[in-house]
Amino acid sequence: MIRLALAASLLLALAACGQAARESDNPKPDATAGTQGERPAQAVAEASKAAAGEPPAAFVQCKICHTTEPGKHLIGPSLAGVYGKPAGAAADYPYSAALKQAGLTWDDPTLDRFLDAPMKTVPGTRMTYAGLKDPAARREVIAYMKTL
Repeated sequence: MIRLALAASLLLALAACGQAARESDNPKPDATAGTQGERPAQAVAEASKAAAGEPPAAFVQCKICHTTEPGKHLIGPSLAGVYGKPAGAAADYPYSAALKQAGLTWDDPTLDRFLDAPMKTVPGTRMTYAGLKDPAARREVIAYMKTL
């Protein structure tokens, strides 16, 4: 019974991950959008949340596979302290060979590219997430990751 419940939870989480990715491919227009399609008021609010250590709304997708606790991994590795570090650096997580050999460092431009299209940025990665297509949401997630 426990295995059945665990399997159902995993399927729901994976379904939610894919659904969230599809929804982010075509973000709905926002009445507060600027000339570049950004959401200035929301972006400012999310940036202040990140500064306070609170995750932005878009980070809920990340929490399906990742934790923010150092050394605690789920399907994906913990995101604690990864900003500024080489990709695939946590010794206690079995990264794909592709990610270990990618030669990436998790900084703003690299995270932006990777979060937009993980499998295109690092062919062979095990991160099968379709990507966070909203540039403002990616910036919010990256700002939050800097606080971890």
